[in-house]
Amino acid sequence: MDRWLQSICCLLLCTCGIVANAADDALLEEEAFRKLHQLKGDQASKTSGIEVQVGSTRGYLALPKTRHETRSAVILFHEYWGLNPNIKHWADRLAREGHAALAIDLYGGKIAKNSREAMTLMRGVQQNIAAKTIADAIRFVHRDERVDAQRVGSIGWSFGGTWALNAAMNHPGIDACVVYYGKTTSNLEKLSGVGGAVLGIFGKNDPSIPQQQVDSFRSALEKTKIRHQIHTFEAGHAFANPSGSRYVAEASMKSWVLVREFFERELQPKKPAAKSSSKQKKVESQ
Repeated sequence: MDRWLQSICCLLLCTCGIVANAADDALLEEEAFRKLHQLKGDQASKTSGIEVQVGSTRGYLALPKTRHETRSAVILFHEYWGLNPNIKHWADRLAREGHAALAIDLYGGKIAKNSREAMTLMRGVQQNIAAKTIADAIRFVHRDERVDAQRVGSIGWSFGGTWALNAAMNHPGIDACVVYYGKTTSNLEKLSGVGGAVLGIFGKNDPSIPQQQVDSFRSALEKTKIRHQIHTFEAGHAFANPSGSRYVAEASMKSWVLVREFFERELQPKKPAAKSSSKQKKVESQ
C-alpha cells in the first residue's frame, strides 16, 4: 500500500512539474513578445517576414523555418490602427509555430497615428473591396509556392476580429477562425457558412463587446453545431496588444496558449500511423 501511495505521489509531483514548466515557458515567451513592442526608432525590433502583393493590395508574409507534415497558413486581420509592427510581430509569432502567416492590409497601405485617424480609416473600408482582398488572400496562400497551404485559418483583433469571422462565414474552406474581442453575430443564417472551428476570446470588462453579445454568439454557435470554444478573461478591450495602454500580460499569455493549441489541433492534425498489413501482422506474431 505504501509503495502504491509513493508511486501516486511521484506521478503527481511529475505532472505538477510539467505543468509548472509549461507555465514558466509561456510567461517567458509572452515577456519576449512584449519586449518586441517596447523598442522604438533605430532600436525597434526587426521583423522577419517580407512584403508581398496580394491582389491589388499589399500584405506581410512570414514563413516558418520548418514546416509540419500538414502545410498550414493563417491569414491575419489587423486592428483599426492598420497593418503596423504589432500585427507583423504576430505574424512572426505564428510562423515560429510552423504556420505560413499572411497579414493583409484593408487600408491600402495607410497606418493610423492616432485614434481619430484610425476611426476614419476604419469607416472608410468598402465592403466589396475588403471581400475581394480576402478572396485574393485565400487564393494566395493556396497557390503561392512558398506557402502551398493545405489548411487555412483566420485570426483578427477588434476590427480585425470581426473581419476574421466574416472571412470564415463567407469562405467555408477556412478550417479555423480566431476572434479576439471583435464584434460578432448571432445570425444563424450567416453563421451557417462557417465550415471550420471557432475560438472566441473576449474581455469581461470590455464595454464594446458586452457579455450579452458574447453569450448570444455562443448560443448561436451551439445552434448551428459549429465546433467552438469561447473564453473570457479579466481584462478590457485590446488586452493582447503589448504596444497599447490596455495590455494585460496574464490574459494575453493565457489566450495565446489557447490560440497556439487551437491552430495546432485544427491546422496541423497529426496523421494516424500507417496500419500494418495482415500479412505483416502474421509475420510479427510468429
